[in-house]
Amino acid sequence: QAERLDNAKHKFYPTDEDLHPDMRFVENKYVQELSANEEFRSFIEDKKVTWVAQDSLITDLLTAILESDIYREYMAKPGEKTLEEDAALWRALYKDVILPSDALAEALESRSIYWNDDLQEMGTFVLKTIRRIGMLSQGENSKSHPIMPMYKDDEDSRFGADLFNNAVKHCNEYKELIEKFVNTSRWDADRLAFMDIVIMITAITEIINYPSIPLAVSFNEYIEIANYYSTPRSGAFINGILYSVTKHLKEEGTLLKA
Repeated sequence: QAERLDNAKHKFYPTDEDLHPDMRFVENKYVQELSANEEFRSFIEDKKVTWVAQDSLITDLLTAILESDIYREYMAKPGEKTLEEDAALWRALYKDVILPSDALAEALESRSIYWNDDLQEMGTFVLKTIRRIGMLSQGENSKSHPIMPMYKDDEDSRFGADLFNNAVKHCNEYKELIEKFVNTSRWDADRLAFMDIVIMITAITEIINYPSIPLAVSFNEYIEIANYYSTPRSGAFINGILYSVTKHLKEEGTLLKA
């Protein structure tokens, strides 16, 4: 946008607006803070992340932003913006304009086949990071202020790999447990959807091996995963099996948590 405004100044017959443009969007305080963030800059340099060759993507996104009500309302309010207001602008633009963009989806798909699975999670991290920077107190800057970390602590960083290893280690054991509670009058245990089996084995692994995670949390998470990745009936089916499995484990004293 800075380039567009500068080009407008050099038109053959520039208007007064061309010569004296409103620079609040270009000089957005949140963008300045993010650009100065040492951790962010280090990541960009280390991973060689760049959108320089994505001219059409940047143009499409900028056009969508400039045509949005969010941008218009931001520019219509007079006066200098605060860091919090500038960050709020980018939270709204990212959530309602950039993240749902077909142009962004196409660009990400060309870089990774996993983009669709990752986008919502990464979007959540971006929105939290924007809010975090927007809440910097006056006089504080983000040059060394950490951006949103991938994990909250060491235990959290180990969780995924530990869960996977435990699921593989106890795969046959937990599969037998699942088959014990399949209603054979309605379901053929040998013909259960493979994804349903994977989800249930992983859920049981978490339920048994991670006592700090409440049952309700595990149930909700894996039912949601089933609804997203498996069949329309999987959520209800998996909920029923997990309920029976946990009831059985409690009765035999293997499971103690509520």
